[in-house]
Amino acid sequence: MENLADLSDIEDFDIEELDDGGALGVVTAETSGDAASLDRRMSVLAELVSAAAAADRLLAAASAARAEAVDEVRAWCLSNELAVERDRARRTARAEAVEQGLTPPADSAADSAVDSGSVSAGVADSRWNALEIAYRTAISELACALHISQASASNLMAQSEALTGTFTASRNALAAGQISYAHVRVLIEHANSLPTAARAAFEAEMLPQAKRLTVPRFDRTARRLREKSHPESITVRRSKSQADRTLMFEPAADGMGWLHSYQQLPVAQAIFHRVNDMAASLQGPDEHRTLAQLRADAFAALVVDGVTPAGLGRGIRATVNVTVPVLTLLGRSDEPGHLEGCGPIDPETARELAAGAPSFTRILVHPETGVMLSVGRDQYRVPKDLRRLLVIRDETCRFAGCNRPAARAEMDHSHEWQEDGITRYDNLASLCAPDHRLKTQTNWTVTQSPGGELHWTAPSGLHYRSDPAIPFEPPGAVDDPPPF
Repeated sequence: MENLADLSDIEDFDIEELDDGGALGVVTAETSGDAASLDRRMSVLAELVSAAAAADRLLAAASAARAEAVDEVRAWCLSNELAVERDRARRTARAEAVEQGLTPPADSAADSAVDSGSVSAGVADSRWNALEIAYRTAISELACALHISQASASNLMAQSEALTGTFTASRNALAAGQISYAHVRVLIEHANSLPTAARAAFEAEMLPQAKRLTVPRFDRTARRLREKSHPESITVRRSKSQADRTLMFEPAADGMGWLHSYQQLPVAQAIFHRVNDMAASLQGPDEHRTLAQLRADAFAALVVDGVTPAGLGRGIRATVNVTVPVLTLLGRSDEPGHLEGCGPIDPETARELAAGAPSFTRILVHPETGVMLSVGRDQYRVPKDLRRLLVIRDETCRFAGCNRPAARAEMDHSHEWQEDGITRYDNLASLCAPDHRLKTQTNWTVTQSPGGELHWTAPSGLHYRSDPAIPFEPPGAVDDPPPF
């Protein structure tokens, strides 16, 4: 954590340090001719650019300090859980010795000192071992504290461990403001795909390039060196990489969204060329859409309405939940609708979707009776209509920072069922399977307040809040079923 103490020289940063002979296009007095002829306004610009570069170096140094802090979280969680596990093993051994009438083994002073401060983040009799508890505790605590997803926290923790271990030269360059964290991510990603023995040499060769190249150009250079350095053929590596193929959805602003697919190169190219050829065939004097717009429309038509050669997709239509204000539906308001998992959509699109919907699940500010909001202690299983209501309310997993869809989540009793919790709308929330297990196996706890607001407490004692996508509280009192 001493990196922050090395930032006192930031104000002395000289823009000429960025000049690599033109690689970044920086023009200084030496490369532009007579320095005395520079206009005063250009001197001011040089000072402003220099200040921006100095701030960028400060960000890099802070990133190095963050990497050290994050790795300290990982190391502490691991050390703590291993200490607890050793303590349990010693207690078990002593108990067995006493039971057999033997003299219990004596603890060393060092072991006793460790035991005295060790408290597990896992619950008693957790089915997770020490490594799993340590890992899940570290990433969940970091994700909530840094306001990132647990997947991002896991990646950050892995990168931080690499920087404080294998890639210390890169960490030092980052701390000195010589490279950016984006360069570090690229270097680690390519280096980690090589055998362990080859990574140090890869870093030594690529680090000087990171200090002078833009990130995209550095990525291309690193990829070429990786191909040359890798002992396995590209054929073998392609077979391994096929397991990572995926399709991802990313909501965007103004009612739009992105689809990203990671495929084998020939497949990705074939998809693009087929869609492109279809789009090109639609062009003509009466077609006002651009080729890019035609490609997007052709792709959407294929995916939404298309059928695979095996018949997959025939008769299947995508299902989305759209919440439309009643006055918007009647055309008497322009309040946006709400598309599940994405957010606001314009009133016209909301009305079009509602007009084509085969059926409605009506969720009003004052919902109609018909949805059973509580079954009390009569049953653990959540009724189907209540689950549908909660999925619409929650939209995503309700663990702090998680964005997995609520439609594929499990229903969790905030106040545990086995501790006399009830199956009722204000004691239920959507939790994805990994976060449901996290709540069950560790000391993460949660309470629910009116409207569906969840208040999480981490094993560390820190507190986080999770808000529902659509706050819901029925009018009047909701009575639980009378006991039999």
